[in-house]
Amino acid sequence: LSAILCLGDCELRTSCGIQKCTTDFVSFTSHLNAALEDFDLEFCKALRAYSVCTYRNSKVCRGNLVYHSAVLGIGDLMTQRNCTKNGPTFSTNSEMTHDLCTYSGHTEAREHHGGEKTPPPTYLFCGLFGDPHLRTFKDRFQTCKVEGAWPVIDNKYLSVQVTNVPVVPESSATATNKITIIFKSYQDCTDQKVYQAMTDDLPAAFVDGTTSGGDENTRSLHIVEKVSGKYIEMHARYIGTTVYIRQLGHYLTLAIRMPRELVMAFEESQDLQLCLNGCPSSERIDQSGYLPLPVMGKLLPWGAVSHPRSGNTLETATTKCHEKMLVKDIYFYSCVFDLLTTGDDNFTAAAHSALQDVEALHPSKEHWHIFPKSGDDGVGRDSKFFVSLGLLCLILVPHL
Repeated sequence: LSAILCLGDCELRTSCGIQKCTTDFVSFTSHLNAALEDFDLEFCKALRAYSVCTYRNSKVCRGNLVYHSAVLGIGDLMTQRNCTKNGPTFSTNSEMTHDLCTYSGHTEAREHHGGEKTPPPTYLFCGLFGDPHLRTFKDRFQTCKVEGAWPVIDNKYLSVQVTNVPVVPESSATATNKITIIFKSYQDCTDQKVYQAMTDDLPAAFVDGTTSGGDENTRSLHIVEKVSGKYIEMHARYIGTTVYIRQLGHYLTLAIRMPRELVMAFEESQDLQLCLNGCPSSERIDQSGYLPLPVMGKLLPWGAVSHPRSGNTLETATTKCHEKMLVKDIYFYSCVFDLLTTGDDNFTAAAHSALQDVEALHPSKEHWHIFPKSGDDGVGRDSKFFVSLGLLCLILVPHL
């Protein structure tokens, strides 16, 4: 028996389903006591269920050593316990796996077995787009440099890293050209899966060529290609997490929804997470929410903006962004910022798509829009352009 359990538990990357069979067998027998009268009867029922499970996986596990070792071990144990091949067995239907590999299913299980009411899960949203603009899990909005590779999320279940590169010469503005995501191995729901996207390479599969993790029937983790090479979604049902990745122009955008209790499941050494704590102050372009409008890395006097090197004036940038976004929230102003900085109209689409992702994934409609306001990342009603000390800035003055 110990040999079978080791083989099932130690071979974590087995994709044929034998690990699930072994785990079910352990759950069926863990409470049994050999001294009890009905031990052999219950043990044989568990072995028959184990045998049925392995038979169902015989085709996909044909070349798997762990699978064949388990089959031999089951036969030996059935002989030792005088178990007949036909007889009562335990149910191993897929509904059980479906519940275990659904985040809400875990919550229900805690309610059922713990005897305590568990409140419904609270979901958090994080997004990264454009120059880059970051919306943290705390609904704080920042614009940052963060050139190079930076951890966005890093917890017990999920790791996400982005790489940002300079957008235009002589400017601190950067944008994301690479995203790496690691879905960590979790019970029988999924093996560890790694996904990597780069500019002009947005695959609809993990790096190992698969499009799902764990049992394909339960689809506890899978990738959906929405627009070939331009937009994919990842649904990790076992941890209640959804990820959107888009390519707009030469750069990538990222949007993630994840349960709060899983977001907070990290070690002290994993505290550098942009989605959780925002960008380090030394990496921020905005100051307490202020979005200056740099063109070629400089804050230009009002008159100079009439013909900026980006190819957009303040008026044309405002018009282009307003065509996509009717509400003049922080996404609108981020769009203007990016157009005047880069001259790349794709950043308009990036800001618009980022807002669409918020509307699709953010759990609270009343928090979809963030409006600039004086103070630390607060929420106001509107803002307007003004001239101060000869510099063009976005000022955070309420306008009703």
